[in-house]
Amino acid sequence: MHRILARYVLTEGVTELVIDEPRIARKRMAGQFVIVKMTEMGERIPLTVADADPDRGTITLIFQTVGKSTDEMSKLPVGFELLDVVGPLGKPTHVDKFGTVVCVGGGIGVAPVHPIARAMKDGGNHVIGIIGSRTKDLLIMEDRMRAACSELLISTDDGSYGYHGFVTGVLQQVVDRGTKIDLVVAIGPVPMMSNLCKLTKTLNLKTLVSLNPIMVDGTGMCGACRVTVGGKTKFVCVDGPEFDGHEVDFVELMKRQRAYLPQERTAWDRFKAGHADAKKEVAAHGA
Repeated sequence: MHRILARYVLTEGVTELVIDEPRIARKRMAGQFVIVKMTEMGERIPLTVADADPDRGTITLIFQTVGKSTDEMSKLPVGFELLDVVGPLGKPTHVDKFGTVVCVGGGIGVAPVHPIARAMKDGGNHVIGIIGSRTKDLLIMEDRMRAACSELLISTDDGSYGYHGFVTGVLQQVVDRGTKIDLVVAIGPVPMMSNLCKLTKTLNLKTLVSLNPIMVDGTGMCGACRVTVGGKTKFVCVDGPEFDGHEVDFVELMKRQRAYLPQERTAWDRFKAGHADAKKEVAAHGA
């Protein structure tokens, strides 16, 4: 149980792990997440289930290296057994026959938006996918998103692939061509979701966002993942992770996301320095 069956590097800094998790694979629904703990002393890392295969009993996790723990996890070999994989957690995405649903994924947000797009399409909706990245080389899951959507549109910040600009510009183009949009689902960096929600609010488009704040236990006990939605405190792990994007206090969320940034940087620097020292020691013994 919890064994890593496959490991892929999708692009620079983005890793995909396929994990033996038959119970979670059977129960998980679009929008839900798990909390992974590598070792007894390891950090608890919340990750959305990007895909699942109930027949094989596997779940797929895709994550970006942003600090010490994700850097360490990206280097785990096939066959490694994770200490804990807890889930599925959070409320699943409400899937209904809405009509036309636009699923927007920015950067690593493409991974969690993928199962939602597929579930919406399976639910009888016309799904327009919009995915973006800084440059073409950093774009992930294009083929899988193309299969999950009725139509896929792509943007890159530098114009190296698709629309030259941000996902908000692509959404505006979809509106300008006369498409009637019934629901927007957006996942990505907090500034991206914030800007997209400002646009959809002016366009009067219902918008859901999936949030990934600092989280510890994932069961509503610690309160670390609290966010303000509609002027009320919500816990992302049990009340979400999806909320009405027009009611989220993104300014507060961005501040809370940076609360432990100095400590995170220190831990990552020490981890990288330790790896560098180990390589030097191996090289010295080899000589």
